[in-house]
Amino acid sequence: MMTLFGKVAAFATAVPVALTMMVASVQAEPIRIALAETPSDELAAFFVALDRAKANGLDYEWTAFSDEELAIQAVLSGQMDIGFGTPYSAMQRSKAPLRIVFQLSKLKFFPVTTKKYSSLEDLNGEPILLHSRGGGTDSIANVIEERVGMKFGDRSYVPGSSNRVAALLGGRADATIIDLSNKNKLMRSEAADRFNVLEMFDVEASDEALFGNLTWIQENEAQVDIFVKALVSVWQDMHKDPTIVRRETNPDGPIGQLPKEILDELDGFYADAVAGGLYDPNGGGRKAAMADMEWYSAAGQLDGDASTLNIEDFWYLAPLDAASK
Repeated sequence: MMTLFGKVAAFATAVPVALTMMVASVQAEPIRIALAETPSDELAAFFVALDRAKANGLDYEWTAFSDEELAIQAVLSGQMDIGFGTPYSAMQRSKAPLRIVFQLSKLKFFPVTTKKYSSLEDLNGEPILLHSRGGGTDSIANVIEERVGMKFGDRSYVPGSSNRVAALLGGRADATIIDLSNKNKLMRSEAADRFNVLEMFDVEASDEALFGNLTWIQENEAQVDIFVKALVSVWQDMHKDPTIVRRETNPDGPIGQLPKEILDELDGFYADAVAGGLYDPNGGGRKAAMADMEWYSAAGQLDGDASTLNIEDFWYLAPLDAASK
């Protein structure tokens, strides 16, 4: 028979073992994150969230892919756990149960052209430079064609709005679709009189979202919850004060190593983005999911009428629901 002392000793031994097992369950394997582009000012808030998540026990590693399609394929193949993108077509057609857990940004993009064009109708049959095949700017081009009743010419793909601005400035393109921040920078520059920002309808759907395989998400619930809570905290804090991103950027991290001229513009970048409605402080959730159903069905990346689609076939809302409590 075990003595009282023996029972106490056994309990004392079991407690740290149990705690060790709990910690191990959170940190069993690093989350493998597939970025859809190399680190840039557009990813500064995301890396601040990663730092906050790391401080709360999340272990992670990231890989930058050259475009969204490759990031999606990396998650589909199991090479990566979490990816950037809006893989609605892959979700519907793939056997893998991909689900979105957080809306990173909305489709706040603008058609910008040289002075050759003054309206969307003028782009009928003309080549256009976009971010990635099947991505947000590709879907915008599809909806423009449907609503305006025209058809773009050849579509070429160059990831990163800043890179597409460089193509415009260098005379390598006459028409593209770029994000809010780069549109503002271009039209404030000395070259502004060379370009037109074409009138565009408003869009609330997701541009970039965080997604993963549902089975993996549920098996790694503790890690995903830490991650999503960190994202929500940063997105809410930067709505109160956009300078939080610059102030919390790790000088030794991938964003902190960017050129000084980019770092000096972070406050302006996030002030413009927040004012322009680029980020939902609550991570999108059901509101974003409904907007996505309407947008991506109209864009031809989802089969079926939006009213017939079930958002739970595309979003897994439990992590956001937990973060909001």
